[in-house]
Amino acid sequence: MKFAICNEIFKEWNDIARTFSYVKETGYDGIELAPFTFSQYVTDISPETRKEIVKRAREVDLDVIGIHWVFVGPEGLHINHPDKEHRDRAAQYLVDLARFCGDVGGHVMIFGSPKQRNVHESLTYAQAFEYTAAVFEQALPACEKHGVTICMEPLTHLETNFCTSAADTVRLIERVNHPKFRLLLDTKAMTFEEEDRPALIRKYAKYLAHYHANDENMNGPGFGDVDFGPIFQALRDIDYKGYMSVEVFKFELGPETIATKSLEYLKKFA
Repeated sequence: MKFAICNEIFKEWNDIARTFSYVKETGYDGIELAPFTFSQYVTDISPETRKEIVKRAREVDLDVIGIHWVFVGPEGLHINHPDKEHRDRAAQYLVDLARFCGDVGGHVMIFGSPKQRNVHESLTYAQAFEYTAAVFEQALPACEKHGVTICMEPLTHLETNFCTSAADTVRLIERVNHPKFRLLLDTKAMTFEEEDRPALIRKYAKYLAHYHANDENMNGPGFGDVDFGPIFQALRDIDYKGYMSVEVFKFELGPETIATKSLEYLKKFA
């Protein structure tokens, strides 16, 4: 199993070299980037910064695996807005994100963005579903060009009202029907699923391209009650070849403790 960690816990360091060095020294194989940690708009991340990300990653032999929290920053983005001009803007921003992801060597682009995917108040779920599929379809040629796979993330009903289960998300993936549009499963986000996490991993194995490790309590893996033993067994059973990436939502313990303790726990099962 290859392990990565999301970079927003290191945002206050404001130092790419320090962050990448620490992540590698701690024992991670890769890092997952949130574009908002560099700029409000991904289009404002300069060519120089993109080159520095690549350079610093190569210096320490760290894999930049991709990006997440992709619609955080810009205002007004909505993927199923009833107005086509708004949807086209969302599609273009996905293209811009794919370009950034490819520029820094990434290969997965996680789409969570709960607020920006909520069913617009003027639409039915079915209408929002079709609008969303069409926006992703617009962006996927650019993803293919840059070697980037969009990983659609099921989120809980506490966060959004669109794609709140793995089943709903796979229905969207099948509707889009493109090899660069796949599934991400997130430990915390599977909390309210009817089936347990190992069962979902096995059930949707052919769609799965990325996995986020955390706990129901929004801390890192090993900081709560979720047992990762059966999760690892399920991933082994499906011959999962992707990354397991640590993503947390509570930063109070500090980046060093979060990064170190999460990886120590995960490696017990690797």
